[in-house]
Amino acid sequence: MSTPPKIRYISECFIKPQYALEGSKRPFYLSPWDLTMLSVHYIQKGLLYNKPPPADAQEDFIKSLLDKLKQSLSVALVHFYPLSGRLVTQINENPPSSLVFVDCSNSPGAKFIYAALDMTISDILSPIDVPSIVQSFFDHDRAVNHDGHTRPLLTVQVTELKDGIFIGCSMNHCIVDGTSYWHFFNAWSEIFQAQGNNISLTRPPIHKRWFPDGGPILNLPFKHQDEFISRFEAPNLRERMFHFSSESIAKLKAKANAESNTNKISSFQSLSALVWRCITRARHLPHDQITHCRLAINNRARMEPHLPNDYFGNSISAGAAVTTAGELLEHSLGWAAWKLHELVANHTDKIVRGWLDNWLKSPFVYQLDRMFDPHSVMMGSSPRFNKYGNEFGMGKAVALRSGYANKFDGKVSSYPGKEGGSIDLEMCLPPDSMSALESDEEFMDAVSLSHLLH
Repeated sequence: MSTPPKIRYISECFIKPQYALEGSKRPFYLSPWDLTMLSVHYIQKGLLYNKPPPADAQEDFIKSLLDKLKQSLSVALVHFYPLSGRLVTQINENPPSSLVFVDCSNSPGAKFIYAALDMTISDILSPIDVPSIVQSFFDHDRAVNHDGHTRPLLTVQVTELKDGIFIGCSMNHCIVDGTSYWHFFNAWSEIFQAQGNNISLTRPPIHKRWFPDGGPILNLPFKHQDEFISRFEAPNLRERMFHFSSESIAKLKAKANAESNTNKISSFQSLSALVWRCITRARHLPHDQITHCRLAINNRARMEPHLPNDYFGNSISAGAAVTTAGELLEHSLGWAAWKLHELVANHTDKIVRGWLDNWLKSPFVYQLDRMFDPHSVMMGSSPRFNKYGNEFGMGKAVALRSGYANKFDGKVSSYPGKEGGSIDLEMCLPPDSMSALESDEEFMDAVSLSHLLH
């Protein structure tokens, strides 16, 4: 067998904000939602584009593209300046504690990498499973957010394929959640498309961090990083994309609502319920095994008063519906979907502030190996984020892919499909569970075969 092609790293540099906004040099303090992320991975997502047909020399195209990406990135960093900083920790002796914040003034900036790979778009998209080479389209492989003390808080990697360009961003999860991650990507695209003309951003980020009473100086009750940082290595997983058409999702929603005698269950709650049931069946769990379905819930609109949608930072909770494997499979899709609906409907300002109060009494940092178990499902990311609206002079992206980060048995990431109303799910399961899921009639009936055609 011939050895698979390896990625070639051609150049790298650091990009600083084009100029400094007033106040952008001050220390940037982190909220409880941010600090809990110190031991999880960076967010790694990226978009794959068709390379335009060669008009002139292809070298000129790539040189021009890289120049424009760097230039627009330096303007984007003016507005999203925390991403150009580094983490700093001040250790306090009495009581022993650590203050972690972002230093936006003493940093080389964000990193920009140009790499190449002798593969085609089809080599990446046509295999049933996502090829592991995709993990090398991102910087910060296996890095945890605490590594942002010595590593950039943002790296952009541009990987040139034979017929495509992949633009991958790895961003420190202490600085952004998914909402803010895509907010940055959208703004960068907007600046790129303005081609150097001064533009006022459609949605400027709001950097005023939200703190419970007593902020913004929040100390962690640890003196050494070993007390709160751990490294997570995923088990052997298959990773596969499944496509659900808007028609298929509408059918699931109608079925779930009819079975629960309601009209309140959303499309996403119906799809999540299907995934929870079918993965649980594929795992052949004991009847009395406890299983959770966790959803990443955006807190911005749930706070009273609301946080603005353009609040830049983390404002998410992982809520969980819980039952036993036996109960989940004995009941209907609508029963499971209603449990998820109740979880979301009851996620109020009171719940959010209760979590914050508990954190302030006893601060903690999430550990990936303890957060998730092999009997549960975690629905991450969101089909609501504007992902395919990001353009960099090559038309709309043909696909979205992610890196190694934050993947484990039962992790499902939801992305908007390319056609309106459709959803792509990126699912991670051990090989035996994935095989069982692929022959699960309820699940495969809902999957749209167009995912085989891309």
